[in-house]
Amino acid sequence: MDVEHRSPIGTATTASAATRPPSVTHGANSAVAWAVVGLLTLGMINAYIDRVNLSIALPEMTSAFDLGPTAAGVALSAFFWSYALFQIPAGLLVDRYGVRKPYLYGLVLWSLAAAGTSLTTTLGWLVAMRLLLGVGESVVTPASMRYIRVHFDERRRGLAVGLLMTGTKIGPAIGFPVASFLMLTYGWQLMFIILGIGGLLWLMPWLWLVKTDDRAASPREPYASGSAIGSAQTPSQTVGWREMGRSPVIWGTALGTFCYMYFVYYCMTWMPSYFQEVYDMSLSEIGWYSGVSFAGMAAVGALGGWAADRFISRGFDAVNVRKAFTLTGFALAATQTVGVMTDSPPLMLFFAVFSLCGLGLATANYWALTQTLIPGGSIGMVVGFQNTAANLAGVAAPWLTGWMVAQTGSFDAPIKAIGVWLIVGAAAYVFLVREKYAPKARNS
Repeated sequence: MDVEHRSPIGTATTASAATRPPSVTHGANSAVAWAVVGLLTLGMINAYIDRVNLSIALPEMTSAFDLGPTAAGVALSAFFWSYALFQIPAGLLVDRYGVRKPYLYGLVLWSLAAAGTSLTTTLGWLVAMRLLLGVGESVVTPASMRYIRVHFDERRRGLAVGLLMTGTKIGPAIGFPVASFLMLTYGWQLMFIILGIGGLLWLMPWLWLVKTDDRAASPREPYASGSAIGSAQTPSQTVGWREMGRSPVIWGTALGTFCYMYFVYYCMTWMPSYFQEVYDMSLSEIGWYSGVSFAGMAAVGALGGWAADRFISRGFDAVNVRKAFTLTGFALAATQTVGVMTDSPPLMLFFAVFSLCGLGLATANYWALTQTLIPGGSIGMVVGFQNTAANLAGVAAPWLTGWMVAQTGSFDAPIKAIGVWLIVGAAAYVFLVREKYAPKARNS
């Protein structure tokens, strides 16, 4: 995709320069804003640790609770029921009240639910704790994205989002071994208590760094864009449900997010089995290759966000830059399909890892693109809608992959399906996620 070059700052933004407050990414507040991004990343890591710890404890819990495979599957999926259901309400909450208190209350709820899992003795109570965990964690992404939208301008937003999203990869990488160690050392009950109550320590720096509600904060608008997007938006400007429903940007973003996350959830749930069945890997080899894939994706995600920021700071159009990086990430991810076109095991394995790392180019930029095109006052609601689509992929990808493997006896069909979904996602960004289709802002 061609990246359109726009005039440097001082031409497109001169009219508003006199009234625009200094960016929070400059001067005395810069260290505070970046510190909060670091804290939000730790919050994401914390959330993912509490999200995956049940997977480690479940084999022992199924024996203690006398759970069959179907019941175990219900327990594992219960988190996603409430998490997906509460994404939009959580987004509306942070748009209405800011990020400070909703995140605080959400973290307390999910930490207590994680710790409370230690008290469960039946499937019903276990499902109830996982549902509460999903409700509490539903605030994490909308609140984090709103903070970045309000406190960072377009030049630095990609890096901030990229750093935040590394938490979604580092969390499982830390959570699995830590939960295993604690369970082997203290048992599964104390493992849940230690991880749950330990997460509450996060609140101390949060209350210290985030002093006020951000509803009154000055927005950080797109930088050096020749368009009118963001030129007069403030945090009080919103987009209504009718405007959302009519905007191709909203539906294109949801479809693109679903396709992106379909590949990610395939890798999280079926890639270890793929490595074992196709390459006959040992558990240690599976862990190493899976870890390299997700670590590579996290690193590329942060670097991709930073690189896009550099283009934008030099005067390139923000929308075109973010879309170019997103589409490049989708294209690199589609190289996963090479695995069904070659008989070379080394080449198949290379592209299995390379494709997930390549998708990292889209990670920060497709989230940042949403922030560029949506009025700041509604970013929480729209991010909640976008994250709902992401979690629907978490339901679809594992089930469809398992069904196709059962029907065909190989991973060829699921891998081809990934290629199809990535093409659909790329088309959504090309044809639907366009600046002229952005929903119009209104004063709330």
